[in-house]
Amino acid sequence: NRVPCVRSLGEEIQMCCAVFVAFCHFKFFLVFFCSCNRITYTLSLSSPFAACELMNQGILALVTSTGCASASALQSLTDAMHIPHLYIQRNGDGSPRTACQFNPSPGGQRYTLAARPPVRLNNVMLTLVEELRWQKFIVFYDIEYDIRGLQGFLDQTSRQGVDVALQRVDRNISKVFTNLFTTMRTEELNRYRDTLRRAILLLSPQGAHTFIQQAVETNLASKDSHWVFVNEEISDTEILELTHSALGRMTVIRQIFPLWKDSSTRCMRQNHRISSLLCDPQEGYLQNLEVSNLYLYDSVLMLANAFYRKLEDRKWHSMASLNCIRKSTKPWNGGWSMLETIQKGNITGLTGIMDFKESGSNSHVQFEILGSSFSETFGKDIKRLATWDSVHGLNGSLKESRIENGMQGLTVKVVTLLEDPFVMVAENILGQPKRYKGFSIDVLDALAKILGFKYEIYQVTDSKYGSQLPNGSWNGMIGDLINKRADLAVSAITITPERENVVDFSKRYLDYSVGILLRKPEEKINIFSLFAPFDLAVWACIAAAIPVVGVLIFLLNRLQALRSSSCSSSQNAPPGHLSNGVGSGTLHSAIWIVYGAFVQQGGDGMVGSVALRIVMGSWWLFTLIVCSSYTANLAAYLTVSRMDHAIRSFQDLARQIDVEYGTVRDSAVYDYFRNKGTNPLEQDSTYAELWRTISKNDGMDYSVSSPSEGIRKVCVSVCGKLHECKIIEKNQKQTTEGAKERPL
Repeated sequence: NRVPCVRSLGEEIQMCCAVFVAFCHFKFFLVFFCSCNRITYTLSLSSPFAACELMNQGILALVTSTGCASASALQSLTDAMHIPHLYIQRNGDGSPRTACQFNPSPGGQRYTLAARPPVRLNNVMLTLVEELRWQKFIVFYDIEYDIRGLQGFLDQTSRQGVDVALQRVDRNISKVFTNLFTTMRTEELNRYRDTLRRAILLLSPQGAHTFIQQAVETNLASKDSHWVFVNEEISDTEILELTHSALGRMTVIRQIFPLWKDSSTRCMRQNHRISSLLCDPQEGYLQNLEVSNLYLYDSVLMLANAFYRKLEDRKWHSMASLNCIRKSTKPWNGGWSMLETIQKGNITGLTGIMDFKESGSNSHVQFEILGSSFSETFGKDIKRLATWDSVHGLNGSLKESRIENGMQGLTVKVVTLLEDPFVMVAENILGQPKRYKGFSIDVLDALAKILGFKYEIYQVTDSKYGSQLPNGSWNGMIGDLINKRADLAVSAITITPERENVVDFSKRYLDYSVGILLRKPEEKINIFSLFAPFDLAVWACIAAAIPVVGVLIFLLNRLQALRSSSCSSSQNAPPGHLSNGVGSGTLHSAIWIVYGAFVQQGGDGMVGSVALRIVMGSWWLFTLIVCSSYTANLAAYLTVSRMDHAIRSFQDLARQIDVEYGTVRDSAVYDYFRNKGTNPLEQDSTYAELWRTISKNDGMDYSVSSPSEGIRKVCVSVCGKLHECKIIEKNQKQTTEGAKERPL
């Protein structure tokens, strides 16, 4: 009742267990025991006990296709029993494969042969990074992927000075992107978006498709992004899905197998005929089989070839009938001879050449590198760029044919807008075209030198960067590009989602924040500024303390005088004079002494009694503390001019009514406040209030046409200007020193 576990060839052949090879009447019957409902005997090799049952029946070799955990246990068993073991590593959940770590074999004799080649993805990725000259990129890996498999790749890139970032991707990919927007600020998201421009995906095909789709929907992917998907197993359909969902350039690395060009010999392997459903590419069934199943087919073919040569050499061994449970069981004495016969042979099967001449593993592996070009559309074509094999390395070029090949000698028309310090008018010579200078012009000159083109530059007629009009058209430099009046726009133009939908931007070279430019308040001279270090209440307490302490000194002095009235020296003294008191003994004299001590000028008389000494000592200590605090606060007050602005945020600006404010009309900041202020879903009413003021009378009341006009308006009136900080700083230095900028 033993029936081969072969389903209809249109389905995957799930060969999940072992091959039992029986010898009967000099014929070989290869019986596959699978977890399949269509056969009598089922077997699952998730534990070595199932293999022990096979050994009790008698076997010559064992072929398994499992994960690394089960393979390690089976390797220990076959090494102990001396049973040749052909192992095919199977992927889990479609994630990229990593190398299995086997246990050391006793005596150095390993009976496990790796029919599937070692993992070479690190070598292919390193070649790709070197060919593309990447200096910084990020690697996204699946939660099922063993990160230890990247250790060699990371060591190589680290020695080359390449900056590599790693990020694990959980099963819930949409949650990953949601956490990014909840935990990162705008500047951090911009830096993360730059990181995504060069990314390697060690994910399953479905996971990579979802990841790229989420990156595009959240606007984290740009048109100059380059995605590299690395996985040995991916079908043509999955490649098309990835390519059509990606924004930018897509590169795919996958394993391929050689095809026979001669149709008459395509299905023949060492006098063994393969079904045309498997060997004929026109049938398409081969593409639907997992790579591990192809290696499983070739492993059985390898064993059949080895057994045939054993029969020809008349060196056949009896089958091993072993009881691996008993400790007294001896290993199979014919195992090493059978292993040598397998290692000396080679076949050409569905996966190409298979042999075990190098360290007990099949080393023949070939990859193809597919790629698309940089494009702003999603429906890109993908083609083979190069191949990679373990012998010759890279065969082909991964460098894309860039634009520099077609711009040599061309004259490009460039539109610009004057904006310090990006574009400025240089000193012109009479009779010659107007010349420009600035940061953006330096970039343009460098591009012209590298790409070999010339350019003609002109200023946009309406002096606007570009915004969408109610009828759907665009004005400014964006309008000139759309209407093909210019080939290139160079200035301090801000990248916005609306503009990105109609034109292509280069990589941004400056990040900025929105600031408020306010007129610096006039500093008025105050003759009472000497009293500023202390509050009025402190001065009142000091003024009250002087007469109070003076009265106390006067009373204590009188008591001391009454006690010493019996002394003869005191009786002969002039009236009003107390020899052992303070001063002359009058009230105003006591207050004068207290005031003199406060201003650190001393006083008359000697303090004789203990009570007077305690009071005066406490007063001197109080005076020392007060004077030291006053001196320190006065020095700080006179050194640092404190400017306490009432406006420190958008909320403060929206609440006040004294300062008028606006921005540059039809600029990115103007559009930003319009979108935020007119958005009904915006919970903060601050932007709505700001937009009502900025857009008053269609922006003609408070907003201006250029940043320089806004600077002048701030300097001559009580108003504020909202604009980009870098432009404000440059205009502020050139125009006036009387304005102060506060970034938000």
